[in-house]
Amino acid sequence: MTRAQRKRLLIKASPWLLLVALILFWELVCFAFSVPTYLFPAPSDIWAAWLQYRGPIMQHALQTLFTTVSGFAIAVVFGLLLGMLVGSSPVIYKALYPLLVGFNSVPKVAFVPVLVVWFGIGTVPAILTAFVISFFPIVVNMATGLATLEPELQDVLRSLGASKLDILKKVALPRSMPYFFASLKVAITLAFVGSVISETVASNIGIGYLMMSASATMNMGLVFAGLVVIGVMGVVMYEIFALVERRMTRWATRGSDLAF
Repeated sequence: MTRAQRKRLLIKASPWLLLVALILFWELVCFAFSVPTYLFPAPSDIWAAWLQYRGPIMQHALQTLFTTVSGFAIAVVFGLLLGMLVGSSPVIYKALYPLLVGFNSVPKVAFVPVLVVWFGIGTVPAILTAFVISFFPIVVNMATGLATLEPELQDVLRSLGASKLDILKKVALPRSMPYFFASLKVAITLAFVGSVISETVASNIGIGYLMMSASATMNMGLVFAGLVVIGVMGVVMYEIFALVERRMTRWATRGSDLAF
C-alpha cells in the first residue's frame, strides 16, 4: 500500500476512529466518576435501553422520518420555485429578501401552538414545522446562486442572441446547482429539528414524544437512545444528499481534494 493510499484510508476511517474514541472516553468518565444513569447515562446504558425498547423506538423513528421527509419535500418544491423567482429578478430580490430574513428570525417553536390551533395535535403540525424551518436555506441559496451570475457573462450571452429565459435555463440554473445541493444538506438536518420540536409539544407519536415521555419517568437511557436515533437518521440523510451532490455537480469540484 502506497503512502497516498494509506492517507486516503486514514481520511475515510477518521470519522469512525473519532467516534469510537469519544464513546470510550464517555464510558470511562461515567464509570470513573460513578455518574448516575438518571443524570447522564453511559453508552452501555444507552445500548441496553435500545435493546429493551427497540420496537417502540423504531415505530416512533419511522413516524419522525415520515414527517421530516414530507416537510422537507414540500420545502424543496416551494423553496426552489421561490428561490428561482427571487434570484432571477433584482427588484423581487430586494423586495422579498428582508421579509424572508425577518420570517426566519422568528423562533420556529413559536409557530407550533398556532399550527396546533389550525390543524390539531398530530402529524400535520410536525410536517409543517419541518417545512417552515427548512424552507429558508433553500430559498436563500437558490436565490444567491442565480443572483450572482456574472453580468459580463450575461452581456456576452445576450450579444450572441440568448434570451433571458435561455440564460436562466442553460447557464444560471446549472451554475446554481452547487448552491442548491448545499442548501439541501443543511435543510434536511433542520427538518429533523422541526419535526422533533413539534413532536415534543403537540404530538402523541414520534421520537420527540418518546423522549418527552421517557424524561417524565427519568428514563434517561431511553432519552439518549432517541437522540442517537435522530442523529443517525440525520447523518444518513445528509450523506444521501452529499452523494447526489457529488454525482450531479461533479464538474464544480473537478480536480479538487474536497472530501464529503
